[in-house]
Amino acid sequence: MLYPREDRVHRRLLFACRNCDHEEVADNCCVYRHEVGHIPSEQTMVVKDLASDPTLPSTNITCPKCRYGKAVYFQSQSRHPDTRMNLYYVCRNLECQHRWQS
Repeated sequence: MLYPREDRVHRRLLFACRNCDHEEVADNCCVYRHEVGHIPSEQTMVVKDLASDPTLPSTNITCPKCRYGKAVYFQSQSRHPDTRMNLYYVCRNLECQHRWQS
């Protein structure tokens, strides 16, 4: 993958590989950056089918909304040092799919 790099001597934009010495002069001098940031509680709203995701661990916990006895859970992805570890639960009842945290 090529990453943008500035050639300050010749005042031009290059695309360079970080693993080898390959470089290309950029056709366009515009560099775009798309950065999406989510707080952990927003991350549970991004994916719609968490309740049926077979890769998530499941537990026998009662949903506070519909009283169904099973939920999937995952850990907070926040890397901020002041953030404590949170578990996020999603009800396995496909008609409910209520989300809550511990």
